[in-house]
Formats: sequence, C-alpha cells, structure tokens
Amino acid sequence: MSSIAPAEEIDEAKEREHFRAVVNAFKYYKLCSLDRIHKSENIISMLPASHHKRLEKYRTYLTKFKRCLDANNSIVHLIIKDVDTMFENVDHSGATTSNGTESFGCNYSNCEIPKQQQHKMQHDVEKVQSVLKNIVRDWSEAGAAEREQCYKPILDELDYRYPAEEFSDRSHIKVLVPGAGLGRLAWEVAAKGYCCQGNEFSLFMLFASNFILNKCPEANKHTVYPWVHQYVNHLTSEHQIQAATFPDVPPTTRLSHFSIAAGDFLKVYTEMDEWHCVATCFFIDCAPNVIEFIERIYAILRPGGYWINLGPLLYHYSDMPTESSIEPPYDILLEIIKDVGFEILKEKTGVKTKYAQNPNSMMQHEYNSVFFVCRKPDLVNLIDFL
Repeated sequence: MSSIAPAEEIDEAKEREHFRAVVNAFKYYKLCSLDRIHKSENIISMLPASHHKRLEKYRTYLTKFKRCLDANNSIVHLIIKDVDTMFENVDHSGATTSNGTESFGCNYSNCEIPKQQQHKMQHDVEKVQSVLKNIVRDWSEAGAAEREQCYKPILDELDYRYPAEEFSDRSHIKVLVPGAGLGRLAWEVAAKGYCCQGNEFSLFMLFASNFILNKCPEANKHTVYPWVHQYVNHLTSEHQIQAATFPDVPPTTRLSHFSIAAGDFLKVYTEMDEWHCVATCFFIDCAPNVIEFIERIYAILRPGGYWINLGPLLYHYSDMPTESSIEPPYDILLEIIKDVGFEILKEKTGVKTKYAQNPNSMMQHEYNSVFFVCRKPDLVNLIDFL
C-alpha cells in the first residue's frame, strides 16, 4: 500500500491547517498588538528623566491604547465564536483545542510566541487589524463616505440597467459580487430586490462577515477602535483612539435571495451563462493572472449580461517572489476585455476612491480608479458578429 495520501486528503489537511492559522491570528490579536505598545513603553523607560516628564501625557495615552485593545479583543472573540461550524459542508470542530485555538504549548493570553513563528503570526495579526478597519468601511457611519465613492456608482448603474419601472420584481435578476469582503455591497444589491450572491476567499473576511450578517441584529451595538494600531501621522492622540460603532444598519434583517459563498472565484463559479450581472469592486487586481478573471466573468454571464467594475490596478501578487503575476496597464487591459468578447458600454478614469482610510490621518492614500461597464453580446448580436 502506498504511504502517499490521496490529493483530496492532502488538500483537506492544508485547509484545516490554514483554518487553524487564521483562528490563531484572531486569538493572538491582543498579544501581538500589545507588543507594539510595550515597545514604546520600553523605549521611553530608557530615556533621560527629563524626557520622561515631557512624555508623561503621551504615556497616559499608551494606557488608553491598551483599553482600546481590550475592547477590540472582545469583538475579535465574538467574531470567531462558533466559526468551527459556520460552513454548511465542512466541520472544523476538530481543528482547534477546547479553548478554540491551536496551542503553542502555553496559554495564549500570557505567553510569548515561539520565535520561529513570530513573523508569520505578526503578518496574520495585521490581517485581523485590517478586518477591524474593514468593519468601519463597510458597516459603520464612519465608512459612509468611502461607500459613497466605491459602492454607489455600481448600485446606480444596476438601477440604470434594470430600472424599477420596468423590473418591479428584481428577484429573478441574478447578481454576483466576487471579492465581497465583509458583504456590504452584496447586501445593498440584495436590499434593492435583486437575487445576489457575494463570494469571498479570505477566511479573515468570512469570519467577520458571518458575525456581522448573522449575529448583529441591533444597529450600532458594538464598538471598535480601528486606528489604535496606527502610530504615525496623528494630529492628536485622540485620533488614534477614535471609536466607531457598528453595524450602522441591522443586516440580520433577513433579505430574501441573498447569500455569501466561500471559496476561490475560479473554482466556485464554473456554470456557464448563469448570471445576469457581475459586479466587481476592488477585485480584478487580486488575480495572479487577471485574464483568467476576465474570461471567467465572460463565461458565467448570460448573453446580454453586464459586468460592472470599479477599482484600481494594485495587482496584489506583483513583486511577490514566490508568485507568478502579470500586471497589464489599463489600456492593454481594456484591449484584452474587448478581445475576450465584451462590448464596452461605459468607462471613466480618474475616479477618486479610498480604501479603509483613517479620515483624520495626516497621510491619505487615494486611488484614481477606473469605472467601466461591459456587456456580453446577446445571442442575436453574437450571431451577427460571427
């Protein structure tokens, strides 16, 4: 008998390992985040006494930072509560220890992470910190301006293509939102009456969206401090401990025809001619090979269906030494889109958009994004084309 496990078992083992790693990142959020505060405290402790005195007010804020971490940590633990059974077809209950975390041989609340695992854990905890900022972007009043920039053009375009006067019942119009993140755009689409499914690959995002969409029945019940991990470019220390409440609307108010599907976009969506519309926001540059995304979107759209896109071309895999990535600029990308078969109905460059930015920061990242609307030719036009 061969000692090599079947490919399916290897894949399942890798999935469980990844699941454990993400759960651990949430569990170790506070420990790793405290390290940064302790670093500042230790540096100050080695300064001359006169400097101590001049930094006395700042030292009191370091204590406040810790209280903010405590509040964030409470949210983090709510997010991962019962995640072992959140997927209908997978049970990860055996993937963690009784307290919900893979043990490093110590109690996570008062130990040090083994040195060989520190870099990986810190990288994963930074993703947890990013989740907290995305909660603000998607589900707080503080994120309304960014949602106006990024989501409203897509929602308005949907209304233009499927006006309420002609489509009084939109529940038969199937809209897919790949790269759904924490689910707000997909939720807004469904709230307009469409049959909408969001798709997300990141477990970090899936854990948080599951909590918000399914376990937050009351508006603005929870509080996070999303900028407490940002130590530079503050006008005042109060800006670092700025709070945000969420969710601004109670998303657990059940919407018919709304769902979130977990998994790799290219692996999950293989059914041809299924969707009336695919709406992508800050998504297409998440592919190592963007052409694969374009081809798949074309394939899964019904003839006459629309692809609505907004976002930059950050190309997340670019310059990663272990990844293969192509990074065509927008003009070449547009040629590829046309070559795949799409009709370009609308396009606009220089669309000002931000992503999870601290509005009070002295440094602001802003994208000049592109917005375009494409159409897959219907059968009549396609026959004419051929």
